[in-house]
Amino acid sequence: MTLQMNREVFITCAVTGSGDTTGKSDKVPVTPEQIADSAIDAAKAGAAVVHCHVRNPETGQPSRDPALFREVTERIRDSATDVVLNLTAGMGGDLVFGGVEAPLPVNPDGTDMAGATERLLHVADCRPEICTLDCGTMNFGHGDYVMTNSTSMLVEMAKQMKALGVKPEIEAFDTGHLWFAKHLVDEGHIEKTALVQLCMGIPWGAPDDLNTFMAMVNNVPADWVFSAFSIGRNAMAYPAASILAGGNIRVGLEDNIYLSRGVFATNAQLVEKAVSVAENMGASIVGPDAVRARLGLTKRAPR
Repeated sequence: MTLQMNREVFITCAVTGSGDTTGKSDKVPVTPEQIADSAIDAAKAGAAVVHCHVRNPETGQPSRDPALFREVTERIRDSATDVVLNLTAGMGGDLVFGGVEAPLPVNPDGTDMAGATERLLHVADCRPEICTLDCGTMNFGHGDYVMTNSTSMLVEMAKQMKALGVKPEIEAFDTGHLWFAKHLVDEGHIEKTALVQLCMGIPWGAPDDLNTFMAMVNNVPADWVFSAFSIGRNAMAYPAASILAGGNIRVGLEDNIYLSRGVFATNAQLVEKAVSVAENMGASIVGPDAVRARLGLTKRAPR
């Protein structure tokens, strides 16, 4: 792929995620009201897309309760702020083995395995424009946890997303995930123009050095649309890297809780910083209508 800077960039804000960040920063939204308000603030700051998880309002732990997703989406839709809704569909593929000497039975603390239809219940109910499809299985961080997405599971989830009229955002954590995503497109389970998020620097997927990043970029077909992010200390360097490689931006408290060293961020502040990076590079920030036109999205309300 020829390196060609993207000059019309959209920003995705990953609002809260499912990681253990709520105990580290009080700016990470937890309740549906907080998540929706933070998403709206991010949109006002320049995000065209908001990527939303939900959490148990009492504990802050990740949840896939459809009622919580419904409340978040209704609050965002009822606001006067237009934004493309992107809901996670990654929950329900969490496997924690029992240990190195006795992997089975699995550890019920953290294991959450569900079928394709159950994993997409909130998507069918809320009808967002986009939902995520984690295109592979990987050791995710340390210990006995494995992010689990079999090929048959991914085919079925892609089929159901297509039937619902919801565009998958392919989450690629390594080059093999892109290889399988191309297979899903070739088989007609995902329609063009395909949308992919390059997820960099997450142990133990693709590291976020520039050589590996460009290997990922070079495995993205020319007619796809991609964004990229990294976590932690390189998170705010990746907007520039992605733009230079021809992609779009993702920032947000799911990936990085700091505005600068020792300074906790809000989602809106991270978006504002990404806007500044893009504009200082000579790129313009496009809004939700431009994203819908580029990706062929249909804005729907719940049934």
